[in-house]
Amino acid sequence: MSSFSRLVRFLSNDGRSYYGDAILPEGETDISKAQTARIIEGNIFGEYQVTDRAADIRTLLPPLAPAHSGTVRCLGLNYADHAKENKLPEPKYPVLFFKPPTSLSGPTDPIPVPHMAQEMDGLDYECELVIIVGKQCKDVPEAQALDCVFGYAVGNDMSHRDWQMKHGNQWAHGKSFDGWAPYGPGIVSSKLIEDPQSLAIWTKVNGEILQNGNTADQIFGVKETISLLSRGVTLMPGDLIFTGTPAGVGMGRSPQLWLKDGDVVEVGLDHVGTCVNKVEFAKSYAKI
Repeated sequence: MSSFSRLVRFLSNDGRSYYGDAILPEGETDISKAQTARIIEGNIFGEYQVTDRAADIRTLLPPLAPAHSGTVRCLGLNYADHAKENKLPEPKYPVLFFKPPTSLSGPTDPIPVPHMAQEMDGLDYECELVIIVGKQCKDVPEAQALDCVFGYAVGNDMSHRDWQMKHGNQWAHGKSFDGWAPYGPGIVSSKLIEDPQSLAIWTKVNGEILQNGNTADQIFGVKETISLLSRGVTLMPGDLIFTGTPAGVGMGRSPQLWLKDGDVVEVGLDHVGTCVNKVEFAKSYAKI
């Protein structure tokens, strides 16, 4: 049975959505550049087949369907330079918080900003390597941790710093609005990325590079993160782990730089690709 290299979920020109294995132009590694994909049939976390049938990609969707997405775990302060720009010591243990499944969105979806997040400044971006867990595992030794990885994506841990930091240390709430975890553009198989600790990662806002880091600078690497988070806790297929962001966030700049309505945020990861999402402020309160 063949296995995928670059898993995408997409809306095709026939109006149907599929899982597929992205077909990239020769020499290209950015999944967002794929125009076609070989259709995948079966259970992506079980028995499946990459078929010979190809379909055009009209729109890339969140790489995992809601039925296949699990818990969304996130690490804070996981790059030494990011801790330094926040004038905080490097953590001795991962700073862990959670986002709800409703925060997940696709690589081209708009980032909706509700009125609650418009009442104060503080809208910020964070490019992050995202681990997708591939099998049920618990108490995993570091030496076996990469065996639990389904693949990797890039994500944006959107954050509202005032709600996160100034109102009772509300990390989860300040990062959990609907659509505030765009990720993708697909999932690169772990067989193609043997060393996740050597990947360039970056953020552009309106075309300007504001973050330019490397996963080699993580305080807790992928192996250590999986091992630590699985101690006494069962990780499940489809769980996502956002692994923290390098320096260059808006909060750490002088003067601080906050996202505005209409800004275009691009996050990218070497060998994976880019997500490009436009910030859209809600214009009126929804009627109940």
